[in-house]
Amino acid sequence: MSVAKRQKIADSAPISERQRIVDSVPQRGFFGHPKGLFTLFFTEFWERFSYYGMKAILVFYLYYEVSKGGLGVSQSLALSITSIYGSLVYMSGIIGGWFADRIFGPSQAVFYGGILIMLGHIALAIPGSFTMFIISMVLIVLGTGLLKPNVSTIVGEMYSESDERRDAGFTIFYMGINMGAFLSPLIVGSVMKQSFHLGFGVAAVGMFLGLVMFALTKKKNLGLAGTSVPNPLSADEKKKVFTTIGLGVAVIAILFAVLIPMGVLTFETFINLVTILGVVIPTIYFIVMYRSPKTTAVERSRLLAYIPLFIAAVMFWAIQEQGSTILANYADKRTDLHFAGIEISPAWFQSLNPLFIITFAPLFAWMWVKLGKRQPSVPQKFALSLLFAGLSFLIILLPGYLSGTDSLVNPLWLVLSYLVCVFGELLLSPVGLSATTKLAPAAFSAQIMSVWFLASAAAQAINAQLVKFYSPETETAYFGTIGGASIVLGIILFILAPKIQDFMKGVK
Repeated sequence: MSVAKRQKIADSAPISERQRIVDSVPQRGFFGHPKGLFTLFFTEFWERFSYYGMKAILVFYLYYEVSKGGLGVSQSLALSITSIYGSLVYMSGIIGGWFADRIFGPSQAVFYGGILIMLGHIALAIPGSFTMFIISMVLIVLGTGLLKPNVSTIVGEMYSESDERRDAGFTIFYMGINMGAFLSPLIVGSVMKQSFHLGFGVAAVGMFLGLVMFALTKKKNLGLAGTSVPNPLSADEKKKVFTTIGLGVAVIAILFAVLIPMGVLTFETFINLVTILGVVIPTIYFIVMYRSPKTTAVERSRLLAYIPLFIAAVMFWAIQEQGSTILANYADKRTDLHFAGIEISPAWFQSLNPLFIITFAPLFAWMWVKLGKRQPSVPQKFALSLLFAGLSFLIILLPGYLSGTDSLVNPLWLVLSYLVCVFGELLLSPVGLSATTKLAPAAFSAQIMSVWFLASAAAQAINAQLVKFYSPETETAYFGTIGGASIVLGIILFILAPKIQDFMKGVK
């Protein structure tokens, strides 16, 4: 169950219960905000530090030769695995939300998730085997699924419904996310050449610090926030659920034990399976919501308006998420890493996205306030985001087109490409979250919020197939085709924007 569903349950609870949670949290102590924001800010800071530090060097670790400290898999497979990794992380949030809602509450979900993430990074820090990589992948995917959605839920529980500080509190929290994402590639990327495992160890230490911060301050700072289980399982339900989970894990383990040695289940078949799931799961969600008798005629119209926005989001994230795969590879192999007397680590480019978000997010927020009713509609903003995303890929094809793919390119081309894509992200990501809550059918607010996050999962699942077509020889065609497709889709969406707006039935 998603953050939206938990928030809806909290809002429908007796006022005295909601207020009891708010009253238990010290309301002043962190820049005029509840004291618990300090705890959650730094918990999420260190979690994102660990995740993005790991992700900044993961693709290099996979395809670098064993003699250079890597696992030595093919470049194409490394790019696909990294994409699938990201896809599974977003899919696992559904599982983490369910466990928090039904079994142990958001606070314990955050703590247990942090432990799993830390153990996953420790597994990566142990030299040398593909088995340890698989173990780390499972631990980090499950751990992030538990922690990521639930830490945001706790932030919301600290504020009363009418508290005017709520939006500002989430903004401060969002800055913590991007600060962690900005610093970690710089630090982890700096030690990458000494040892990949040292870099993963730094990520593990980051998550450990987050856990320590959370454990030492949550009782004093968070009060009752995150401790309640919104929709707990009964004793009989728990028995059935745990039995089902146990049987499911056993069946999966047996299938893996049988199919892997037979050569039926390979990384290629697993990647293909996740790609299919990435497309099928949101499709099923839309069909179920649209056909449900609980969905009104107005809500069906809004749901139809949401579908092209979802498709646009998948297209955008398909480009944006290649920043940690294709563009990371481009930074490593196609970019001149000696610039202005500095030797650049290819992982450092992963810091550009959060740096630009921190820099330009306040400007975009000011711009929407300044424009007021004159600002573009939601579909128009989505269309513009696709134009920026497509342009970012057209920019990065230019040096290869102009000078050939045999020479190293100036790193400023990559910087410009990341910058232009961030403009698209600021047009789509916060706007999409807001539009999702407004367009959601009342009976399916949890599912449609899950679908929004599944847009990124679907994009990265599709990327696992797309990245197979990338090579220096196909570079111009690769960036040109995907970038051009995004621009064409953006133009179509812009033309259809008034019609989509009509289907939104009054939602602005």
